[in-house]
Amino acid sequence: MRFSEAWLREWVDPPVDTRTLAEQFTMAGLEVDVLEPAAPAFSGVVVGEVLQREQHPDADKLGVCQVNVAQAEPLQIVCGASNVAAGMRVPVALVGAVLPGDFKIKPAKLRGVASAGMICSAKELGLAEVSEGIMPLPLDAPIGADLRDYLQLNDQIIELDLTPDRGDCLGLRGLAREVSALNRVEIKMADPTAVPPSCDDRVAVAVNAVEACPRYACRVIRNLNTQVETPLWLRERLRRSGIRSIDPIVDVTNYVLIELGQPMHAFDLAKLDGGIQVRLAQPGERLTLIGGKEIDLAADNLLIADAAKPLALAGIMGGADSAVGATTRDILLESAYFSPMALTGKARALGLHTDSSHRFERGVDPSLQLLALERATALLLQILGGEAGPVVDCQQSEPVTRPKILLRRQRIGRLLGIAVADSVVVDCLQRLGMVVEPVSEGWWVQPPASRFDIGIEVDLIEEVGRIYGFEQIPSAVPRVPMNMELRPEQEFDLERARDRLASLGYQEVITYSFIEPSRAQAILPDVEPIALANPISSDMAVMRTSLWPGLIATAKHNLARQQSRVRIFECGLQFQRQAGEIEQTPMLAALVTGEVAAEQWGAVKREVDFFDLKADCEALLALLGEAASIRFEPCSHPALHPGQAARIMRQGRLLGHLGMLHPAVAEAFDLERNLYLLELRLPEIRQTGLPKFTPLTRFPSIRRDLALVVDQKVDYLSIEACIREHASEILQDIILFDVYTGEKIDSGRKSLALGLILQDSSRTLTDQEVDDFVAHIVQELSAGLDARLRD
Repeated sequence: MRFSEAWLREWVDPPVDTRTLAEQFTMAGLEVDVLEPAAPAFSGVVVGEVLQREQHPDADKLGVCQVNVAQAEPLQIVCGASNVAAGMRVPVALVGAVLPGDFKIKPAKLRGVASAGMICSAKELGLAEVSEGIMPLPLDAPIGADLRDYLQLNDQIIELDLTPDRGDCLGLRGLAREVSALNRVEIKMADPTAVPPSCDDRVAVAVNAVEACPRYACRVIRNLNTQVETPLWLRERLRRSGIRSIDPIVDVTNYVLIELGQPMHAFDLAKLDGGIQVRLAQPGERLTLIGGKEIDLAADNLLIADAAKPLALAGIMGGADSAVGATTRDILLESAYFSPMALTGKARALGLHTDSSHRFERGVDPSLQLLALERATALLLQILGGEAGPVVDCQQSEPVTRPKILLRRQRIGRLLGIAVADSVVVDCLQRLGMVVEPVSEGWWVQPPASRFDIGIEVDLIEEVGRIYGFEQIPSAVPRVPMNMELRPEQEFDLERARDRLASLGYQEVITYSFIEPSRAQAILPDVEPIALANPISSDMAVMRTSLWPGLIATAKHNLARQQSRVRIFECGLQFQRQAGEIEQTPMLAALVTGEVAAEQWGAVKREVDFFDLKADCEALLALLGEAASIRFEPCSHPALHPGQAARIMRQGRLLGHLGMLHPAVAEAFDLERNLYLLELRLPEIRQTGLPKFTPLTRFPSIRRDLALVVDQKVDYLSIEACIREHASEILQDIILFDVYTGEKIDSGRKSLALGLILQDSSRTLTDQEVDDFVAHIVQELSAGLDARLRD
């Protein structure tokens, strides 16, 4: 909502300056988005009268004008505008004047003829983006008067960013009510008075869509002189409201739109065929809108039509075939109330957005229609002359009223935190146009019909708080008992896990819990995703069954923007239906792709692989304090590559999965890179082991290396488990440092090189003890896994 401060102060004039008024609007919930002067800075420009215009002796496109500016002698000014003529009143920049852009006017000679000033166009004064010729002023403009004073250009333009529930403030009448309440001052502007009819012409109206149009009012106005220009004062007010002047009839309807907040429309009466019908569109109907756009009408489009054709898209835009123009003499002036539900989304569906649709979708005051009709009639008759017929008012139902709401005195204090005097409560609500009836526990309050946003008691308390002033409510520190609770030492610390991943080069992301159904099926085809009853869009229609789709989409987004190395993780919920109930499981998921290390000179480039992610996972699970109990077992997972997938187990319980994204799933996500994924079920790792102190020994350790040849199907975990099962306490660690297949190794077999770290805490081990231990381990491996020492 954009408007002139001077225009608002004609309605209500609070004793505050512009800056304070803007702050009041913002604190009251009507955020000020723009506060700017009505015209750029300029000085030394006065009203002048062109007494004479003669052709320049040496230039075909220049004229030499004698201009009266109320000085001792007329000024001689050379001007190139073609529309300058004797008798005009025009803006004149005197010698010494400063125009926008710090352009200074000096005495000059143009083609040998002296020029003492400049006759200005609206563009040169910063009052228009473009202009054709000199800016004409009304013939009664006082000669010699300062132009800024004459046009009231020392004005401010205020633009409010209103929330959708405050449609009542899309007009100066509603804003004046707000300012009146905020400053406890009276509204000066009275409602328009009725214009008595001077002819008996009227048009029959039939409202066939009663729910969509509860009220339709109109009147005929004949013998308008449309050759008259819109007065400058009216054009200026429209300009300051961000509306371009078109013609006097349209300008008046736009003026009433800004002043009262009621959209209106004027039809050329000569182009109507019979009476007016308010109805829904019929199959196959089309309408050419003002501006030339032709649209196919849907069955739920509300129309204004005559007996033969559609005339306008109700509440949105008029039709070209019935629009007023330069030859219009008689009009039908319309002022209607259209239900917000009937128009919501209709303009947007057609690629349109108009001032009318903007207001009707948010709700127009149902009591404004006749007031707006009378105001527009009075302005048209004042500017264009003419004869007004009687008002035809088709009100199809009882006037719209808001239900009464009980406002409890105790409830105000409880929600606002202060006691507000009864007189202040009543004054605030009454100044907002509400009817207040006192009762023992408070008041019965009936909001005005224009306040669609007030429906329950807390809405009224909000109004009291807004008008009383939230800034006047003292700040108080809430008194909250703080109980310091010790977290169990064995509880898994998710913050430490986040820090560990961050130290490994991962970045945390947050993705939507809503995903596309096809992507949920691609990751877990056997799990039916939970569909949303009212999704935001088709690609956010189900709850995520895994965190992986969001991570994959994030990686794809980054890869498409030349970020070839991606390491991300997320902590969040996955949603699956178990036994008819929705189960929300906290998860930690990670994704890596690209090079192992950031680009550098000291290391060979290498793409990340399964074991890199496994190493990161082990570093993360080391926080559990029981690394030896974690096992990585080959598995089958629908989203992971069959040969590079593992489940993470601890004491028979599934902790999660990791592996490379399945090629078919990568194709479904339109990815050409190898992605490696990890997920951990946080409830399964909630309990960790207690850290234990192990004394350091002063006795040396001994390392013995073994090269074992085993079957290809035997994994390292089985070998490690066998060794630990049959080892004594002197075994401290096992290191796998080589895996080999090839020459001198039988087909179907592989060689694993292990380092056994042996140490006793109380003495130095002898060679015989070490040899006996190694021999025992080799014997058990041979018996249990068919392992033999490599030759």
